[in-house]
Amino acid sequence: MSTARTLPAVASPRPMLYLALTKPDVSFLVVLTTLAGYYLGSRGPLDWMRMAETVFGTTLIAAGTSAFNHCLERYTDAQMRRTAARPLPSGQLAMRDAWLFAALLVVSGSAYLAMTAGMKACLLGLFTVVTYLGIYTPLKKRTSWATAIGAIPGAMPPLIGWVAAGGSLNLEAWVLFTVMVLWQFPHFLAIAWMYREDYSRAGLRMIPAADQRDGKGTYLRVILAALALLPVSLLPAALGLSGITYFFGAVVLGFLLIQVCLWASSTKTNVRAKWLMHATVFHLPLLLGLMMYDKLPR
Repeated sequence: MSTARTLPAVASPRPMLYLALTKPDVSFLVVLTTLAGYYLGSRGPLDWMRMAETVFGTTLIAAGTSAFNHCLERYTDAQMRRTAARPLPSGQLAMRDAWLFAALLVVSGSAYLAMTAGMKACLLGLFTVVTYLGIYTPLKKRTSWATAIGAIPGAMPPLIGWVAAGGSLNLEAWVLFTVMVLWQFPHFLAIAWMYREDYSRAGLRMIPAADQRDGKGTYLRVILAALALLPVSLLPAALGLSGITYFFGAVVLGFLLIQVCLWASSTKTNVRAKWLMHATVFHLPLLLGLMMYDKLPR
């Protein structure tokens, strides 16, 4: 048995175990980005009910995908201090129950999305499931490129919202997708840097796990992604999706994020990586919220 495994002193209530399988922090991000995609992709009066249905269905699919991920990575999780107390590696939840719960969420979410938001939205949701579980998850033990590949399913929720609102996947939609892809690099690399020893112990070939000596490669990617994110985040204003208020707000937010990335890179400590992670958590809702607030009529 791995010395990294630490069982909780008190078993969690069963509903909380199932909730943990859904990774609520990830689900919150899905809610936020799906809602933003729907709002920005809509034309004319906003259909609040359809937007709520789209967010609900997409969240069910994301929660089921997270639960499947727990099942697939239960042995890896058991080797990491950060995840050893999760429901499956700690033995608090049976594998069969977790598989059934995950399948129920994905199937019900897909069916609900198809009935309420349309087949395009449903197919994008299923594409997210397949790429996350079938490509990104197994590649984490094979190549550091897994981080870049994982950014693709991570950026799909706003596209689901966009097509559910009746919009086609035009240039504005792909700009929103690109914003999400680039944002994920400083966010997830900051987290991976904090837990690089855990990743290395579990045999996950994340970038920081192979870059523990000086972190230059990790933080170079962080800074380059933040630098690229700034001009890309200005494109919604250039394309007429949002207005001048958004433009200047995005400039300020972009420069602040770059500054935090440079500050974290200067020492590469876990404390500063944690501050960078928190900065990205604030950056995305502010950016999307400002984009929605200053949306131009179409």
